[in-house]
Amino acid sequence: MASSVSVSLSEPSGRLIDYIGLGVLSARFGRDLLEEVINRTGCREKRSRRLPAHVMIRYVIAMGLFFDESYDEVMRRLVGGLRRLGSWVDDWQVPTASAISQARTRLGTEPVKTLFERAAVPLAGPGTKGACRRLCAIDATSFDVADTPGNVARFGRVGSGPKASAYPKLHVAALAECGTHAIVGAVLGSCRTGERTLAADLVTAVEPDMLVLADAGLYSWQLFNRYADTGADLAWRVGASVSVGHVRWLPDGSYLALIYRPGLSADRRRDLVTRARAGGDVNADVARLVRVVEYTVPQRNPDGELITVVTTILDPYDVPALDLAAAYQQRWEEESALGEIKTDLRGRGEILRSKTPELVEQQMWGLLLAHYAIRALLVDAADPAGYDPDRMSFIQGVRVVRRQVTDQAAITP
Repeated sequence: MASSVSVSLSEPSGRLIDYIGLGVLSARFGRDLLEEVINRTGCREKRSRRLPAHVMIRYVIAMGLFFDESYDEVMRRLVGGLRRLGSWVDDWQVPTASAISQARTRLGTEPVKTLFERAAVPLAGPGTKGACRRLCAIDATSFDVADTPGNVARFGRVGSGPKASAYPKLHVAALAECGTHAIVGAVLGSCRTGERTLAADLVTAVEPDMLVLADAGLYSWQLFNRYADTGADLAWRVGASVSVGHVRWLPDGSYLALIYRPGLSADRRRDLVTRARAGGDVNADVARLVRVVEYTVPQRNPDGELITVVTTILDPYDVPALDLAAAYQQRWEEESALGEIKTDLRGRGEILRSKTPELVEQQMWGLLLAHYAIRALLVDAADPAGYDPDRMSFIQGVRVVRRQVTDQAAITP
């Protein structure tokens, strides 16, 4: 589970460029944190190397910032900032692409994954505009990866035969903080692994003070209960095929209802509803009391599609139906956050070019860390000015960071 301990080295103040001038990677993922991760994962090198583990972790994150650059060019851009931290002597030379690949292989996936789990905490504070309550959402997407036998075996293709996807696909399920677009939890897997299966492993990133949103494709009795057991509040959309047993209406137009364990007969469901209406206890192994909010959005769907959201927030005076419907619409912020990674960092139509499954996953964790660092930077810049961080341009932040890192690394290594 991501720790709640701050990982930044300092709390800078000033213009956006002032934050970036400190080095977005160094300020967000400090050396002490990297040393902790290295010790925890046992990846410290046994002898002195030109590319020690702490340098390679930063390098993998820099690959996310400069996705379309060659391996040695990414290292060249990173040199200036790391030189200023005293990471190597002045006669150090940029290694070859082959040496960098070997160093990435030595590092492996676990240190970068552990750094993400340790560092990627919710960013919204009490004064963060547009981030009332800790609103988070679950979603999943896929990334094309290099077409190698190992990647095909690990990640698979969508479809089969002549209709199979051109590239193998890495499947990523993520938990995003809606108000900041920060990804605070992620699980990687094969495209043959269903979203619900991946999402089940995201539960360790959920904290009790969150309100977690999810679309209808993620709902299942088992998964809903697993997330509810964390103590977090839930607001999940359900499809028409989900049986909901009406118990009683509430003053805000929502109603209490039962959702059921799969396989219960119609008679058994009716008996449970009758018991609930009479105020009796319902066996939690077979049914759960929820509150249901139903609404339409005519501006987006003139046909009047009914949206049904079930929530663990049973008291309408805690969150009225209208507020809950508005909160659920923030689920789209998750898709925007994933879009920032796929379009603004990776580049539209680009693939994760690592040749082995372990390095593909390492590169993906680096992308997630690069996105998180930039989003944290935008929150740090937005909060003092009273701006809404998810209204700040992510692509502009990426451009400024890339330019500043390049300026810092302009000295010949």
